[in-house]
Amino acid sequence: MRRDPKSTTVRRTPWPEGAERALGTPLQPSVVYTAADPDALDRIYDDGAPGFTYAREAHPNAEVLAAKIDRLEGAEGGIVLGSGMAAATAVMMGLLKAGDHVIGADQLYGRSLRMLAEDLPRLGIATTLADACDASAIEAAIRSETRLILIEIVSNPTLRVADLERIAALCRERDILLAVDNTFTTPRAIRPFEHGADLVIHSVTKLLAGHSDATLGYVAARDPELRERLRVTAITLGLTASPFDCWLAERGLFTFELRYDRAEENAAALAAHLAGLEGVQVLYPGRSDHPQHDRAAALLGTRFGNMVTFQIEGERDAANALVRAAGQIGFAPTLGDVSTTLSHPATSSHRALTPEARAALGITEGTFRVSVGVEPVETLCAEFEAAIRAAQA
Repeated sequence: MRRDPKSTTVRRTPWPEGAERALGTPLQPSVVYTAADPDALDRIYDDGAPGFTYAREAHPNAEVLAAKIDRLEGAEGGIVLGSGMAAATAVMMGLLKAGDHVIGADQLYGRSLRMLAEDLPRLGIATTLADACDASAIEAAIRSETRLILIEIVSNPTLRVADLERIAALCRERDILLAVDNTFTTPRAIRPFEHGADLVIHSVTKLLAGHSDATLGYVAARDPELRERLRVTAITLGLTASPFDCWLAERGLFTFELRYDRAEENAAALAAHLAGLEGVQVLYPGRSDHPQHDRAAALLGTRFGNMVTFQIEGERDAANALVRAAGQIGFAPTLGDVSTTLSHPATSSHRALTPEARAALGITEGTFRVSVGVEPVETLCAEFEAAIRAAQA
């Protein structure tokens, strides 16, 4: 008996078509996409016709998410990648070569610092770290071979505010690319392209996605030529974003503004409460006692963000006691979740640094970073006060 070839289940079934469209974004996990013929592939690859071929190069869920973040940032042609560090890697590997020099702010995410201190020099790219709060320190670090400066507007974890305007002016004068990691501040607070940035980087994992269930990054360039170099590098190095993570992150973005506003309001109230406790030092850009408060107000207006850093006296035993007493608050080396999380930089984001290097940045065993969520602020204030009292005891 001969089997009808149309009866096999091995062949793909065409997707049902209709006049209606799904309200929710479809999840498209396919690795490959079929084309009508070789000419159709030529039109996609050579003529820029819309279409997809292989998910490492592009896929629908990444493009939908990138377009959403582009609108937030006032950007064009942004690329969604597998993580925030993948975005930073695309910038460094795609735009730099052996013999170039990079300046990084001396207060960056710990893995960014490691890339600058260890990985780039191994590839023949020289690096210097300088205080981004002081544009003259950045200027003093510039060499003839300097090609790029990387800063965070609000630093991780001590929440210092970079002198963005003067650094951007230096980059324009010296023909140096300025890359801004906007993860902490987000485009809800500031759009770096409007302040002279050439490149904007995000860990989408954090506030943009907002639910600790998607690991993604994003990078956008002002110049179309740089965009293409970033795209080619991302494809070559396989910095691909998962379609499922892109789908989750897009879902998170629907509530981004609501989450951000509530968390920011909570952060201001929590910072005020903690500052009123004996033996607690608080860093929050919205407070008048912050070292760069005036600069923060000039750059960010009233959008001071959801991150609060505080410091207590004591060593590891005090840190352990505080975390154990804050059992309802997630102790996690991350930020941007819809709920509040507590981080200990000395053992998480900056654990790769020596104690002396951490001390130079103002990070001690008693330093804690809070990513404030959307819980009732009265609950947060009570929980943190109880945890601090336990540590002090």
